[in-house]
Amino acid sequence: MSAKIGEPAPDFSLKYKNDDGLHDVSLRSYRGKNVVLLFVPLAYTGVCTDELCTVSQGLESYHSFGAEVLGISVDSPFVLEAWAQDNGISIPLLSDFNREVSRAYGCLYDNFLPEVLGYHGVAKRSAFIVDANGILRWANVLEDAGDLPDFTAIRQVLQGLAQP
Repeated sequence: MSAKIGEPAPDFSLKYKNDDGLHDVSLRSYRGKNVVLLFVPLAYTGVCTDELCTVSQGLESYHSFGAEVLGISVDSPFVLEAWAQDNGISIPLLSDFNREVSRAYGCLYDNFLPEVLGYHGVAKRSAFIVDANGILRWANVLEDAGDLPDFTAIRQVLQGLAQP
C-alpha cells in the first residue's frame, strides 16, 4: 500500500551513521516541523550526488520554511556516511536497507536498469512533504532515475505550509 496525500505519512525508524555513531531516526521525532523526504536510488551515482549536494548547499532555504530535509536510500548506513563525507552532503542520509520505507511510500523499483545493472529493489527518485502534524501533503515519484524532483513545487508547498 502506498502513502496517500492528506493521510498520515507512514512512520519509520531508519539507521543514520555519522561521526557520533549509529543512530535510529524516526519520522515521528520530527513532529512539529515540516519534513522533506528525498528518496534516491543509489549512493555515489552522478544524479543522486548532484541532487543531494545542491540541496545541502541550499539547506537554509528549507529551514526558512521551518522544514527539515532527510535523504533516504537502500544503501547501508556506512556507505551513506562515506558518501556524505566524500561529497559534502550535510542532510541526514537514512538507510532503508530492508526497503520497507520505500515500499510503504510507493517508490520502490521492481526493476532498476535491469538491462545494464540487473538491480532490483532500489528506491525511485522521489520527494515527499510531510507537514508538522505528520500528514503527507505532497509527493513526486519519478519513473526515470535521471529526472529530478520539482524543487520549485517543493518550495511552493513549504511556503504554503509556513503561512500562519
